[in-house]
Amino acid sequence: MPTKKEPPPADQSSEDDVQLAQDVAHEEPLPAQNLATELEAQKDRVLRLQAEMQNLRQRTAREINNERSYGSLPLMRDLLPVADNMGRAIDAAEKDSDAEGLVEGFKLVRQQLADVLAAHHCKPIEAEGQPFDPEQHEAILQQPSDDFPAGTVMMVTQTGCRLHERVVRAPHVIVSSGPAES
Repeated sequence: MPTKKEPPPADQSSEDDVQLAQDVAHEEPLPAQNLATELEAQKDRVLRLQAEMQNLRQRTAREINNERSYGSLPLMRDLLPVADNMGRAIDAAEKDSDAEGLVEGFKLVRQQLADVLAAHHCKPIEAEGQPFDPEQHEAILQQPSDDFPAGTVMMVTQTGCRLHERVVRAPHVIVSSGPAES
């Protein structure tokens, strides 16, 4: 014959909760000054939470805008060497008089690629004749020049591009060191 199971002992924490609820019910109401202080504290908390949410919304909007603007940056970096090689092919074909049709075709393709890049806000960085800026240009050589003052870009060896305000690839430049010493 199976034995009767005894009911499990009452949970001690539930008894404590009941006692706490009875104690709270018998407390005196808080004075008006304590209620006013508590209300001000809650208002301050709500205002801080609202400000935090507004900051979060603004930060998220900024991040989304940056992602939209600069999401194609890797694509632009991959396309620029293609444009460089087309330019080199055009330069080589121009030296050969028999390749006039090829030169024209390459020029059209290069212009089409430049138009596509510009439509996506990727524009070349104008450097020749400009003051050297290490944030915009990459100096590969410095040499004396009577035609350009010191610190001026005298020649661009590789075109650089900017996507919106960010440099995708800095132009490789030769910088003047000023007039040659006699």
